Amino acid sequence: MKTRLWFLGVLLAGSLGGCLPAPPEMAATAPLAPREATTFDRLDGWAEGDPRPGFEVLRKSCRAIGRRDQWREVCELAGGIDGNDRVAVLRFFHEHFTPYRLQKPDGDTQGLITGYYVPNLRGSRTPSQRYAYALYAPPEDMLTIDLRAVYPQLGEYRLRGRVEGRKVVPYYSRAEIEAGKGALAGKELFWVEDPVELFFLHIQGSGRIQLENGEGVMVNYADQNGHPYRSIGRLLLERGEMTRDQMSMQNIRAWARNNPARTPELLNENPSYVFFRELPGEVENPPGALGIHLTPRYSLAVDPKFVPLGAPVFLATTWPLEERPLRQLMGAQDTGGAIKGEVRGDFYWGLGEEGGHYAGRMRQQGQMWVLLPRGFAEK
Repeated sequence: MKTRLWFLGVLLAGSLGGCLPAPPEMAATAPLAPREATTFDRLDGWAEGDPRPGFEVLRKSCRAIGRRDQWREVCELAGGIDGNDRVAVLRFFHEHFTPYRLQKPDGDTQGLITGYYVPNLRGSRTPSQRYAYALYAPPEDMLTIDLRAVYPQLGEYRLRGRVEGRKVVPYYSRAEIEAGKGALAGKELFWVEDPVELFFLHIQGSGRIQLENGEGVMVNYADQNGHPYRSIGRLLLERGEMTRDQMSMQNIRAWARNNPARTPELLNENPSYVFFRELPGEVENPPGALGIHLTPRYSLAVDPKFVPLGAPVFLATTWPLEERPLRQLMGAQDTGGAIKGEVRGDFYWGLGEEGGHYAGRMRQQGQMWVLLPRGFAEK
């Protein structure tokens, strides 16, 4: 599953209970619902596109959602459709789904679309002068605090902490972990040669470690230290180190190569730290939030508060750094700590250099429509 981030600041929620509503004359305009029902002919690019790859992603998602009441019927029907028949696939969606346009509370239908991928890192199971930077499994001294039983309204938050005396305090930040804090001895999974590539692995949440014997091992997100993600790209922009037009993962790497003495301090500006697990066997693509292996170019990370996981999503955006339209049916199969909001997507580009080529440059506006089984929203 891609990186998911939680923070202890939600404890402030308990102090807001005594607030009074604004007088009627000062009250803001009521926010719009995040989903608005529409018709397929209003989806920008639907009629000209090919829904078949996205349909196959839905069939994969049905392995996880097919027993749920609101998905059971359409998943059973999907099993009987010839996935190679474009007309049959279109008919299936038109007859059994309603498209909903996603929109922000102010009615804006444009949102940020970014990309992610699975990087390849050279590494070893033992440390050496070449392989000096460790990937860790979750530490023994990190607590997970689930408040749902006491505060159901905080159900989406899982807090991370540690015991200090008789108090539970936030777990160590990235800078503290890099300085040797935390019960991480013996939790090393692999050692890699490049700390910047390791940092990007933390952001992506999954990666493939290429060992010297030719073996490739997939590692996947296991847990996170509970601190919020802070973008080092945004910091470089704020400090005038590069312009917005220059901003990309590739240029951040170049900056780090040119500024090796300043790089550790920059990386530690992001307090979030990710812990991993090794996946068994030959895994080509990592599992997403549904536990289903992601499909390159057709899996999308979304905010599950607004888009049900497993649902088909029609995306209308452009190719990275181009004006060429990119309009296609995808599957909401993953989540991400930075993927928050009604119109927000993270496009999975796949593995290795090709995936990184597009993912590292993708940061543009787009529109999204979620396709839900008929009657889904009313249940």
